[in-house]
This record gives sequence, C-alpha cells and structure tokens, in this order.
Amino acid sequence: MPAIGEARSLAAEWALINQQAAERKLTSTYVDTMHAQIRQQLQEAATSLTEPRFAYGSEIEALLKEPDDAPPQQLSRHADALKQIEDELESA
Repeated sequence: MPAIGEARSLAAEWALINQQAAERKLTSTYVDTMHAQIRQQLQEAATSLTEPRFAYGSEIEALLKEPDDAPPQQLSRHADALKQIEDELESA
C-alpha cells in the first residue's frame, strides 16, 4: 500500500531531521518548515487509507500524535513498525 510506504519514509525523514537538529546541523526555520510539511503529508497519507482502523492506520495516527521534537529513536520505532506491517501485507 503506497500510503504505508509513504508514512514509513516520512517517519524516517522526521527522525533524521530531529537527529540533525539535536546536533545543531540545521536551522530552526528549516526544521519548523520540514515538520509542517511532514505533518501535512502524513495527514494526507492517513486520509487516503481505505481501512484506517487496521494496524497501519493506528500506527500512522500514533505518529501524528508525536510532538515535533520527538526523539529520533521514537520516530524510528514508528518507521520500523510501519515497515513490518508493510512487509506482512505484501507477503499475505
């Protein structure tokens, strides 16, 4: 499902941005802009789901509830969970 892969990719990107922001490698303006874009794209992915009550919908919803400055490891866990769900659906 494209929405799951997109959400997984966005979670990974968000984790990387927060990691680099913590290392002071990015400007706050860039980080704020990226957070807004990622949230918008995640919301679009969530609304495009045909079965939002399935595990992937819950995982995307949990990701959307994370604060902008969530720890990168926490965001990576969401990405990993989405990858696992995506793999299970592809092998079914």
